Amino acid sequence: MANTATTQNIERDVVIVGAGPSGLTAAHELAKAGLSVAVLEARDRVGGRTWSNTIDGAWLEIGGQWVSPDQTGLISMLDELGLQMYDRYRDGDSVYIAPDGTRTRYTGEMFPVAEATEAEMNKLIETMDKLAALMDPAQPWNHPQARELDTVSFHHWLREQSADEEACNNIGLFIAGGMLTKPAHAFSALQAVYMAASAGSFTNLVDDNFILDKRVVGGMQGVSIALAAGLGENVFLDSPVRTIRWEEDGATVVSDTVTVKARRVVMAVPPNLYSRVSFDPPLPRRQHQMHQHQSLGLVIKVHAVYDTPFWREDGLSGTGFSASSLVQEVYDNTNHGDTRGTLVAFISDEKADYAFSLSAEERKDQVTAAFAEFLGDAAKEPVVYYESDWGSEEWTRGAYAASYDLGGLTRYGADQLTPVGPIHWSCSDLAGEGYQHVDGAIRMGRITAANIAADLLK
Repeated sequence: MANTATTQNIERDVVIVGAGPSGLTAAHELAKAGLSVAVLEARDRVGGRTWSNTIDGAWLEIGGQWVSPDQTGLISMLDELGLQMYDRYRDGDSVYIAPDGTRTRYTGEMFPVAEATEAEMNKLIETMDKLAALMDPAQPWNHPQARELDTVSFHHWLREQSADEEACNNIGLFIAGGMLTKPAHAFSALQAVYMAASAGSFTNLVDDNFILDKRVVGGMQGVSIALAAGLGENVFLDSPVRTIRWEEDGATVVSDTVTVKARRVVMAVPPNLYSRVSFDPPLPRRQHQMHQHQSLGLVIKVHAVYDTPFWREDGLSGTGFSASSLVQEVYDNTNHGDTRGTLVAFISDEKADYAFSLSAEERKDQVTAAFAEFLGDAAKEPVVYYESDWGSEEWTRGAYAASYDLGGLTRYGADQLTPVGPIHWSCSDLAGEGYQHVDGAIRMGRITAANIAADLLK
């Protein structure tokens, strides 16, 4: 079990701040290399933005959960830990709700839109794919059109490419609502291309059968739980880090329960939390400025559990999309081996602002009414209803991950992984491949550990 002892002083080769997938992967790899580690976690659990919990008798994945075929960093870790995967249910028709409220059942990946709108959507997808193919996701700021794309919002860039508003909104849905969880006018076209390149292509992002392919038996948090178990007493929970006193060859990291003197430090938390720590001496000016231009989005992940997956009897997959609905995406999220049916849906950015302006009861009524528009009136009566609100979670404050404001990626991106003295940065928010996903967190943990091990063991 993890250590929850009262204040103590210890020494380690490396201290890791944050017990999410990235921090625990870094600790795991460093320990395998023969270095001593301590992992300090502010929460009373491991897993970071992955978390499974039982709510009103229903087991729910409150945080990140899906695995796609390109996420080889995550898949290799699942194999190493002996964790199994299962397919997301997707048999039957999907549902699309048009801007005028028309509901259409369909199969395949393309929404059932007018022929002209479909042509425009395909043109935008092709354009995004071409731009993504020119990008190394580890260095998006070196894209041949980097500055041009980074100084215009994705919203306005889409409308420069097409006059079809429905096509623009539908394509924007996959990046704005589905990934960055910010309005498309709040981030750059380069940030959108980066999101696509990190997943292999924009085509991959619009293919829910690819990007939402499998889940982990027992939940994605199982990765962190297994890694932490291997580290034993070197994981300290309920230990928010307050101060890092550093010099070029080491640091003292002070948390509420333990003070660690170490040769290297890994900050394995999202950039919006860096300022929760007091650095002595202060971080360089460049770091202070950069962190102010990175912010997390906002999304409500809604879970609705029913006695049975009733939509399957109607020949529906449980998948639904609508850029104009309060609920922009809905999927069958029934758990492995469960006889009950679970739906999961997402309400992003400004729609989430609106949803949170409602009372809890009003919000539930409107959300389940939106479910019903996709899947029928039975969706209005879940036996368990729960909203994942990471924006109000003390040690996260947003979801899914951080992105830059307009111009920020080209202005600061090349410096985001530069160590400051003994301090290294590692999280999914800073990943190339697997950006914003558990895959990226694991990749970053491995890269960070390899860099530190090469330095300390030379």
